[in-house]
Amino acid sequence: MTQNPFEALGGEGGFDMNALLQQAQQMQSKLEEAQETLAQAKVEGTAGGVTVTVSGVGDLLAVAIAPGSFDGADAEDVADLGDLVVAAFRDAKGQADAMAAQALGPLAGGAGGGLPGGPPPGQLGF
Repeated sequence: MTQNPFEALGGEGGFDMNALLQQAQQMQSKLEEAQETLAQAKVEGTAGGVTVTVSGVGDLLAVAIAPGSFDGADAEDVADLGDLVVAAFRDAKGQADAMAAQALGPLAGGAGGGLPGGPPPGQLGF
């Protein structure tokens, strides 16, 4: 039997490099499009009287503090305000990470599992 088992893949020798390159270019284009969409997205997280806005890639864009929500003259209130900012940021960042996983997951080869040897889900590094 001299039949090439890879013949079904197409091309000479059973492998179509042009088709593979075309698929890679399409994948790259979709990935860039998803990244741009994420960069333009805005997500809010809240804690107490603090609202934090981050981009879909997790960049801090804004912090809003509700008037009268803390006393700037009280050291304990100021420390609590810092904790609220951190908590609101974590809330927003968690939402942004989930959004990124949903947008990029199909392009990364699966639903939330990450790539072998790559960063864990939610730690995309963009």
